Amino acid sequence: MTYDQIWQYNFPTNIRFGPGSSKELGAYLISNNLSHPLVVTDSTIIQLDFFKEIINHLKNKNISVEVFSDIHKNPVKSDVYRGTEVYDETKRDSVIGIGGGASLDVARAIVLRVNHREDLFKYDDLVGGDIYVTNDVPHFITIPTTAGTGSEVGRSAIIADDETHQKKILFSPKLMAKIVYADPLLTMDLPPFITAATGMDALTHNMEAFVAKMYHPMCDGIALEGISLISQSLEKAVNRPDLESRSKMLIASLMGAVAFQKGLGVVHSLAHPLSSLLDTHHGLANAVNIPYGMQFNISGFEDKFRRIARTLNLEEESGEAVVKYLFELNSKINVPHHLREIGVREEHIETLADLAIADFAHPNNPKPVSRENFKQLYSEAL
Repeated sequence: MTYDQIWQYNFPTNIRFGPGSSKELGAYLISNNLSHPLVVTDSTIIQLDFFKEIINHLKNKNISVEVFSDIHKNPVKSDVYRGTEVYDETKRDSVIGIGGGASLDVARAIVLRVNHREDLFKYDDLVGGDIYVTNDVPHFITIPTTAGTGSEVGRSAIIADDETHQKKILFSPKLMAKIVYADPLLTMDLPPFITAATGMDALTHNMEAFVAKMYHPMCDGIALEGISLISQSLEKAVNRPDLESRSKMLIASLMGAVAFQKGLGVVHSLAHPLSSLLDTHHGLANAVNIPYGMQFNISGFEDKFRRIARTLNLEEESGEAVVKYLFELNSKINVPHHLREIGVREEHIETLADLAIADFAHPNNPKPVSRENFKQLYSEAL
């Protein structure tokens, strides 16, 4: 495969993948009779040159653009409510999410709320709220700017309660973007730390999806290929980025999000509380925790880990070799090995364990995880 052209994929939605694909946005809007989009992004991206170029490109095509960027890095319900007010007040006809996981989650939640005005968390998938997503939703387009969450191809948004910080999942097939512009050029200037953290997020998605207990051989195949692509490209994308490494990371990130419809696991349930309690970057939280979570999962699932080791081309095909690889990869991309290095303290562990056992991800882990297990894992990682 060459990485200097645009490719069309139709799985799970329409994906335009390749350098410069984002420049097709204006023509797409016009062809779909859309002229008043709400662009949802974050306060960092609005300052970047590529974002300004996208907005100017749309304005030059007589498209009226309204930008909403007042969001938290770990999104909360009030972000969604404010964005919906902007959508209403400025009479928008579509939503474009540009950014990483936070921007795309808020954009997707706004898409839901436009025509579903009961309390946002009534639609929480964890309590069966998806059955209430019955109305039409605005036309939705996504443009990822990081290679991590894969939210661009998702059908759900993770939004936290402003007060309790508990994360909720808003889900419906209606919330999938109509088209994704996956343009690796938009990721070329990401700083090394963000590239590393988001890249390890993508690796965690693929790896946890592969070992998740649900039977889904199609997702397993996608996850293994995603793991392979990340092993080929993450270190280079962090330390010596080029178009090929950025492209491989972007497609692997997208693949992880497709694969984890099978489920996630213990690593995400370790990571989510760090974001809720300490506002830790989600990718960084996954990156530090993944070696410990994978170590926990080896016993009883040795065959799964042999397949991962084979995919990584490790000399020894074992779970222990996979865990060693994860620690070594973190070292190569300057990710800490211990939670104390990212602000976690002994006194946080009890609260973190409470939040982790209440988290939605670990029920799909290949083996059960108790509150005591979470305490032990946090202590080991500390």
